[in-house]
Amino acid sequence: MNWVLSNLDTIGDATTAHLAIAIPPIIIAFVLSIPIGWLVVRLQRPGSSRFSAGLGSGIVTFAGLLYAIPSLALFVALPGIIGTSLTSPVNVIISLTIYGLALMVRSTVDGLTSVDGATAAAATAMGYSSAQRFFRVELPLAGPVLLAGLRVVAVSTISLTTVGAVLGIQSLGSLFTDGLARGIFEEIISGIVMVLVLAFAIDAVLVLVGRLVMPWTRRTRTSQRSARRVLQQAEVAS
Repeated sequence: MNWVLSNLDTIGDATTAHLAIAIPPIIIAFVLSIPIGWLVVRLQRPGSSRFSAGLGSGIVTFAGLLYAIPSLALFVALPGIIGTSLTSPVNVIISLTIYGLALMVRSTVDGLTSVDGATAAAATAMGYSSAQRFFRVELPLAGPVLLAGLRVVAVSTISLTTVGAVLGIQSLGSLFTDGLARGIFEEIISGIVMVLVLAFAIDAVLVLVGRLVMPWTRRTRTSQRSARRVLQQAEVAS
């Protein structure tokens, strides 16, 4: 505890550096997954050719396989591909974006596929263009599934960011490596605790944002709880 109190600035700097690396990949992966998911759904829509359906499935499969790439190997190999230095945070940001896409593409496809076809057809009948139908109907209805996927991406990204410390890139992982090298147990524990705190905090923020931008999900959950209470009361009465 004495080490923690004496090194709050160090912990704060590591936390700030961690967020600076972790937040951009979460946002970029989410944004990029939307057009990719849209493309896959269009390729796999009913009536499409076997080639189109196979291509859509191939995109999802390929995206999922990206997550199987070892993180440290990707951090080391990427500088030789894009021409950055080994200790550049850009390598970690790009790598984490790839991992985020690997998770988010599947969630986006599932979310857009879950939209009821009759609802989309009704929007078309009301005169919505394809773009209007997507942004005003399909995307909002897919929101809960997208949010669930984004929460997984956020937690995964916060965790994987620590691996960059092995290459000398500052983050909360630096507390692990420095603590191990110097034999300071409190430093290691403080790094673990702060990673958990960040993961829970960002997850809570995403849930709050989801409730703000998708207020209809709150009404749905309230209706479901009310229905369960009515059924329980009916069972007791019977």
